[in-house]
Amino acid sequence: MKNTYSIKWSSNALIELNSTYSYLKQNFTPKEIKKLSRKIESTLQLISRNLLIFPSSQKYPAIRRAVIMKYNTLYYKVNIETIEIISFYANRKDQSTLDS
Repeated sequence: MKNTYSIKWSSNALIELNSTYSYLKQNFTPKEIKKLSRKIESTLQLISRNLLIFPSSQKYPAIRRAVIMKYNTLYYKVNIETIEIISFYANRKDQSTLDS
């Protein structure tokens, strides 16, 4: 098993991440935005070193989820050479959108 894996963001996850940052820039201070950035980076480092550190999704066992500061959840799956971030979900959204 490799020591670390590279991280690849899906286009959907990048859109969600950018949307989150846009919202934060309008409603929060730069200090809070920096705090989120540090938390995302530390979470990605944890995942790259230990692929199974976060629990699997109950509905989709191949997908794992990492809660980022209770307001966001990062969903990822492990591929042969990479970890793919498939969603950066804002937990404030309507939960029914996850089922579609």
